[in-house]
Amino acid sequence: MKFRSLGKHGMPASVVAFGAWAIGGWRWGGADAESSVQAVRASLDAGVNLIDTAAVYGFGLSEEIVGKAIEGRKREDIVLATKCGLRWDIETPNLHAESEGKRIFRTLDEASIRWELEQSLARLGTDYIDLYQTHWPDPETDLEAVVATLEKLRDEGLIRAWGLCNESAERIAEAARLGTLSTDQERYSLLDREQDSANLPVCEEFDVGFLCYSPIAQGLLTGKMDGKREFSDNDLRAGNPRFAPPVLEAVQAVLAPVKSLARDRGVSTEQLVLAWTLQQPGVSHVLVGTRDINQAASNAAVGSIELDSEELAMISQAADAWPGFEAFGK
Repeated sequence: MKFRSLGKHGMPASVVAFGAWAIGGWRWGGADAESSVQAVRASLDAGVNLIDTAAVYGFGLSEEIVGKAIEGRKREDIVLATKCGLRWDIETPNLHAESEGKRIFRTLDEASIRWELEQSLARLGTDYIDLYQTHWPDPETDLEAVVATLEKLRDEGLIRAWGLCNESAERIAEAARLGTLSTDQERYSLLDREQDSANLPVCEEFDVGFLCYSPIAQGLLTGKMDGKREFSDNDLRAGNPRFAPPVLEAVQAVLAPVKSLARDRGVSTEQLVLAWTLQQPGVSHVLVGTRDINQAASNAAVGSIELDSEELAMISQAADAWPGFEAFGK
């Protein structure tokens, strides 16, 4: 497993992180708690030390599962990352989403961040968070005030570092100037490369770690989905135009040369895609959803895969052939 710093102010973390959204079950068709606990433990045993979760994942369930999974382990061996800013227990002027009978609102005022941190610490069974991130921006709270709150929490020892998620390049640069910004977390994959010309250059300029979420595009890049794939009603992919049959077929065409290389290398298509992603300029870590021990072993193995220049160029050529979701009106 390779390790990279979480930005200039961060700590060494495995380049492959355990993405804990799915184990909360919310919007992923449910989850099995015991399998999820075993998946976390298997990932840690395989060399993964970075776990990325959020309060809203399963409305606290994901953090509780992570807390149970790490119980009894050396806390200093684990890099815990979680997020704040989405509340389902109060209402604010900014409705983020409605899901599973709950209305989720954005807020990043200081009192709310501190309250959320207390809840996360309790669910995770720890007295500090290694990387505390704002989940989505809050238009009601100035970025300067958000940064000030996060800096206070760091100074108080409740968090070791802080980051932002789902932000613009301009606000990432501003936050880096205002305080000790460690990371930016954004959607990025072979199919979603808008950040190549947006946040990634800014992160490189300010030495900010770049954490990719959905690096296999919620399963599209596993190479296992075709136009016949069906999803349960409580799966976020059900009815999602990004998973319409024409898109799935087009993705398969793009992945054809990648699959061929994967067979030659003796790895899975998914592993090859993740390895390519980790070698893109500015990318520091990939957050990979993991629901069982088999996925844990497969994902962790990516941390030791190195692609040569020819392999990188071949996969990049395949990526460049992707017309974009816009071509399908998505």
